[in-house]
Amino acid sequence: MLLAGCASLAGAERSYEVAGTVEPAAQASVSLHGATSPFSTAVLSDGGGRFRFSKLAAGQYTLAAFVPGYGEKRMTIDVGPSSVDERGRFVVRVRFDADVARETLGGKVSARELAISERARKQYAEAQKRLARRDVDGAVERLDRAVEIEPRFVAAWNNLGTIAYQTRRYPDAEKFFRKALTVDPGAFEPLVNLGGVLLTLGKNDEAYSYNLYSVLKRPQDALANSQLGMNYFALGKAELAEKYLLEARRLDPGHFSHPQLLLTEIYLRRHDSAKAVEQLEEFLRYHPDWPRAGRIREAIARLKGE
Repeated sequence: MLLAGCASLAGAERSYEVAGTVEPAAQASVSLHGATSPFSTAVLSDGGGRFRFSKLAAGQYTLAAFVPGYGEKRMTIDVGPSSVDERGRFVVRVRFDADVARETLGGKVSARELAISERARKQYAEAQKRLARRDVDGAVERLDRAVEIEPRFVAAWNNLGTIAYQTRRYPDAEKFFRKALTVDPGAFEPLVNLGGVLLTLGKNDEAYSYNLYSVLKRPQDALANSQLGMNYFALGKAELAEKYLLEARRLDPGHFSHPQLLLTEIYLRRHDSAKAVEQLEEFLRYHPDWPRAGRIREAIARLKGE
């Protein structure tokens, strides 16, 4: 699971449903991961590409669909009272663009991955079941067992890092992502995730190397572009920051890293109120239940002089 930025869940007392289709119609493995809190579940769509997730808490999720031969498509969805229909259902269509999705196909499965023992894989699978029940401690326990059995289990190290990041144990997250990259320097998820946690820790110069490499490796990845934009902003390079944040916004306008908010800051510094308003209005279209939505609406009104 890929990550950046943190936000709180809202309206957790009510449960919701995500109903979607893969286009063009194909049977796909579809997974749903908590973008800002530990959660994971997966289903196989039917032959028409239809899939469904139920009993979900409100919040931001990364939805990933994989179709053999096409690759993987990811997007952020924000599920909450203002984004669902009267039945509490969030409807989504996953449209595959071959040029975008194929870069996620990568190469052949590595011999290292094939060598992971069945015992370790069972622990990893059980960890995902625990995450689906939001049993974070239980998931961590199972992942710890997985890497104890197979110290070269990259996915398990990355999953430990993701959970550590989402629970704000940033030094632990850094340690786990570095361990994954030590095992497999070519793995993309721990690469982009390490770039994110280094930014969070204020290690901007070191983060830059990882975030630039992530964009060069997958130029159509929204998280990689967003993080490189954040990195450039932290380094005082606003024009380059704008370039990559705009690309992240184009690739996934609802992305959980919220590129519109940093773009707003860039435009406000340039005294360009019109572009700042554009970013804030788009942000609210994708995140209507954001905890500080009221303050954003007030800011829009001020910028418009209303």
